[in-house]
Parts: sequence; structure tokens; C-alpha cells
Amino acid sequence: MTDKLLLTFNAGSSSVKIGIFRIAGDRPERVGKALVDFSDRPLMLHLTEGPAKFELPLKGDPQDDLSEVVEEVFRELAAHFNLDAVVAAGHRIVHGGDLFDGPVQLTDETVDKVRSLTDLAPLHQPQALRFIRAIRHLRPQLFQTGSFDTTFHATQSDLVRRLAIPRALHDRGIKRYGFHGLSYRYVAGALAAKAPEIAHRKLVIAHLGSGASLCAIDEGQSRDTSMGFSALDGIPMATRPGWIDPGVLLHLLGPLGKTVKEVEDLLYHRCGLLGVSGLSGDTRELLKDDGADAREAIELFTLRIAGEICRLASTLGGLDALVFTAGIGEHQPEIRAKVAEKLLWLGAELDEEANRRNAFRISTPASRISICVMPTDEEQMIAEECLSILHAQE
Repeated sequence: MTDKLLLTFNAGSSSVKIGIFRIAGDRPERVGKALVDFSDRPLMLHLTEGPAKFELPLKGDPQDDLSEVVEEVFRELAAHFNLDAVVAAGHRIVHGGDLFDGPVQLTDETVDKVRSLTDLAPLHQPQALRFIRAIRHLRPQLFQTGSFDTTFHATQSDLVRRLAIPRALHDRGIKRYGFHGLSYRYVAGALAAKAPEIAHRKLVIAHLGSGASLCAIDEGQSRDTSMGFSALDGIPMATRPGWIDPGVLLHLLGPLGKTVKEVEDLLYHRCGLLGVSGLSGDTRELLKDDGADAREAIELFTLRIAGEICRLASTLGGLDALVFTAGIGEHQPEIRAKVAEKLLWLGAELDEEANRRNAFRISTPASRISICVMPTDEEQMIAEECLSILHAQE
């Protein structure tokens, strides 16, 4: 009997990560993964199947409704996997607003609700919707689900989510939502399995990638996070500024005469590490560069991370552990070391050798705070949530 398969689509603003999972009982097992970076010219499908890697050219236009690209992707995947066995597709959707408190089947009604939240995530929400539509066009009967980055943070108190604005605006949905929830949910679960003595205490997880945020967790539940109303907030990122004085935006729109579109482009694409360094938003490139601007970008990045850890510890009423995850958090010891140096006053002590080899526990036995490195897997989380909804429908 052919194993059933499940696909996941983790759409960013300019790329999509695709997971291919075999359904084994109640748990999906990854059998392959793929990436399409829409900035590639020519467009390529980067496919991994076990130890084998493939670079497969695509002819579709990523500027269209994506139906042609998705059809090509399915055709290429079909040469490696039995796509007739695919029974469901799960999507990462950045914003669930107050309309969703968990994963859902994507029906006409729920897709309309997702679409209604586009203004809250103008770069990411449309991409997810394009993939949902394209798969519906290609396989109209395929069961599809949505997993939201915001719903993990629904356990935060109303006080934490509130901005200091008129209550009527809060009631209209202008509040702090938080993102990267699928990553935090996965890491919290993996930590509970590996080190329950840490997982059930007060901890901060630092999701550090091109998009970056931190989350305060107590007893496995989100209590506060660095990102707020949008994915622009919090610590500096590759091309996003993080926290910025609203007066700067008024100054850009007023005396400097910038349009809303120009400011949006600036905030999403030209700030952050790229803006400060004038060189790159990639910390790997900046760490190799001896220039003063590159060094300042790294110092600002790690200073803001350390400061946000302390703010989140205040929400928690203490701090027992710090967990690094995502691309930078998992693979860049230099960044972790610079953050830990700024937390020495909290009693954080890093084991240099363990940090250098990206070990699970990188703090010394004498450290007052446990410091760990834990890989994240958003696609696994999407697949698990998709499968749970699929089984509930059977």
C-alpha cells in the first residue's frame, strides 16, 4: 500500500519552503524538502530528497497568480515522489488577528477571513493566499489547512497586548499580536521532550533569522514577545528596523515628503542590518567584514537582543533559561557570544567550546541561567497541525 503524503507551504515575502511528509500514524515524517527563492534568476526549485540534492529550473512567472509555478513545482516533485498519494496541504499564514485561535481547514469562509487580514501583514498574507489559490486551481479537491504565526501568542494577557492608544482603536484590532509562533510552539515542544526541567520554567526563546524576534514563555505558554502589531517591531532584523520612534515616521511623511509606499519600502527592505552597515543584512557577511559600519551593525543587533531579553524577563518575573533558535541562533556562535557577554550581570556564563560546536547546552555549570541551542522546524509544526485537522474530519 502506498504511503499517504502531506505537503506544507511556508511562504515568506519572497520565497517559499515546501515540506514533503509521509503520514505515519499520528505523526508526519519528513521525506523531502524544497525551496523556491523568487529572487533567483532563472527561477529554481532547490530540492532535497534524503542525502540527494537537485537544482531544477522553473519557467513560470512568479509575478502571476503562481498557478503556473505551482504546476511546475508539482510536476518536478512528481518525478521524485508519488504525488497521487498527497491527501492534504498545510500553509503557514502569518496573521490570524483575533479571528483565529488555532489551525483551521481552508474553506471559502476561512479563506475570506484570512484575506480580510491582509492589511495587517501586507507582504506575507498575499503570498500565502496566492499559494492557496494556486493549489485550489491545480487540485480543487485537495484538503488544505492554515497554521497561523499569531495564535501561539493568544495566551498573553490583554495588558501585554495593549498599546497606549485610545481604547476604541484597541477594540478595532490595533494591538500587539506577535509572530514566529509556529517556531516558538515547535521549540517549546521539542524542549519539553529533551529537557523538561528547563521547558517548564521561565525562559526566553530567541528566534534569530533574517526575520527575528524573541518570546517570553512560562510553563510552555507565551507571555510576551518582541514583535507587536506588525513584523516590523522589536529587535533589528536583516532589512527591518525593529523598534522605531513613531516621530521618525511622522518626520519622513511630513518634512521629508516621503509617500506611504516609500516609507513602507524603507521599513521592510532598506533598514535593519543592511541599513546600518550599508553592506548586507546577512550577519555571516557582516562578521567577515572588518569595517566599522559592519561591526556597528552587529553590535547594535546584539545590544538590542540583550536589552529585549531583560524586558521580557521583567514580564516573566525572572529568567531561568535562554534558548537560541533559527538560522542565526542555531549556527552563529559569534552572535550568541556577543549576546551572552551583555548578560554577564545576570549571571549568564557561556561555555566557549560548547558554543563553538553549537551544542545543545552552551552555558557553564556555574551559570545562573541555562543557555541552550535548539533547532526549529516550522514545516514540521505545520504538518502536525494539518494532520490533526485532517484526522478530526475523518
